[in-house]
Parts: sequence; structure tokens; C-alpha cells
Amino acid sequence: MTIREALNQGEKRLRAVPDPRLDAEYLLAEVLRAPRLSILLEKMRELTEEEYAAFDALLSRREKREPLQYILGSQSFMGFLFQTDARALIPRNDTEALCEEALRYLAPGKRALDLCTGSGALAVSIKKLCPRVEVYASDVSEAALSLASENAARLSADVHFVQGDLFAPLAGEKFHVIVSNPPYIPEFLRGHMQAEVEKEPDIALFAGADGLDFYRRIALEAPRYLEENGQLCLEIGDDQYDAVAALLEKDFCDVHLVRDMNGRSRVVSGRNRGALPHAPAGE
Repeated sequence: MTIREALNQGEKRLRAVPDPRLDAEYLLAEVLRAPRLSILLEKMRELTEEEYAAFDALLSRREKREPLQYILGSQSFMGFLFQTDARALIPRNDTEALCEEALRYLAPGKRALDLCTGSGALAVSIKKLCPRVEVYASDVSEAALSLASENAARLSADVHFVQGDLFAPLAGEKFHVIVSNPPYIPEFLRGHMQAEVEKEPDIALFAGADGLDFYRRIALEAPRYLEENGQLCLEIGDDQYDAVAALLEKDFCDVHLVRDMNGRSRVVSGRNRGALPHAPAGE
């Protein structure tokens, strides 16, 4: 079977996924250990039995709607290649708008915190792009933190990882920038989303009846962990700006919206009005 025939067959088998031809090309490129575009220049090349068997196995996984990034094991974010698997949410290119917004407020000697770090894409990218910024990252999931730590090690990024529920493991710390892509999907959408998204960790997706549970907590607690005039940057769903901005209006000023590369509402960003005393440990 030639590359062209294999791709045609793969496209037919993956007709239920959003981009069947593109996914088939990526999967075959993975089998052949070659760039996707290069295999398109060799369409008449014959596959070995072993190569076709490996391609067939990957197609079977994708037919079951396993995310392509989990099958390939990597995803690009801010120009860096991150390991991806079922331990954490897949980094999205839309989230680069959140990273870029955070970078606006960072300079050498400052401190940044990434809440709900997941794969570590935000924390590691910030450290790579601002090497003289001290970066912390927290997550409640031990599995996610293990993946984030592996990504930091692979990319030689010195990030301080701590495990706990939001700010719980950070008593006594203060930061110039806090960035977070928290869970924000309303519970009523469970079972009604794209099949691939449903295979990502529930803990990274759902946030109560209206999707705002984590924003309420962050809006309440973040001022204690921000320096005076420190910046809070939050990823949001494309219909959540008004609700999240309202939660920030008490303790934050200059609250504004940042859109992603597709023009969708993606980030709420605001400046801490003033330093607040730390809550006692455990509060």
C-alpha cells in the first residue's frame, strides 16, 4: 500500500472526527518519523507491513476519539513543544493570549504564579521567555504536576511546583503576576461536548453549575497573594467576561478583556488595588 492509498483509507476511517485528512497525515507522519509535509511529497512510496500495522493501530485509537495530541504525545505552545497525555488538559493555542498578557507585566526580578498549571505550559513558557523571573506553579492534581515537572525538565525551565488546592500551599508568598487557566465549563455541559474534550481530565474542565466556581475563589483570595498593583490574568470562556469582570470589580482596577487570535473573548486581566495582609495558614 502506498502513502497515498494509506492516507485515503485513513481519511475514510476518521470521517467522524473534525479534520480526518489532516489527522491521518499527522498519524502517518508519526509512524514514519518524518515531517507531515515531507510524506506528502512521497505519496507513491510503498509502506512496509510493519509501518501499515503501526498506522492502523493509531487510526484505531483516533477512531475512538482519543485526542490527537495524546496519541502523538506532544503539542506546541508559545514556540515550545510540550509532552501531552491524559494526566492533564491539552495546551491550546488560544491560551497563548493569556501567556502573552501575563508577559506584559513581567520583568527581571519579578515573581509569577501559575494556578491550575496542568501540563505546565504557561509556567514553563513564562520561565523560558523571562528567564530572570521567579516562577511558581500549583495544581491540586499530583498526576498533572508530574507531567508539568517532566515538561519543565525537558525544556530546562526552573519552575517551583507545589501541590494543593489553589493558594493553599502558598502561605506567605506574594507575586507580581498571577495567571490561571482554571476549570470553567458549566456542569450541565458534561456529556454534551466534543468527544475528544470529554476524554480530558474532568478535574481540569468542570466548575460548578455556572462554570464560575474557581473564578469566585480566585477573585476572593488572589489579592492576598499579589503585590500592590500586581496583575491577575485569567482565561475565560467566550461568554464569561461580564460575569468574571463583575467578580473582580471590588479588589481590582483597570479590568479589561483580551481576545485570542480568532477574535474571541479569552482573558480577563486586572490590577490589584492594594496590598492586603496574608490570611493565616490554612484559611
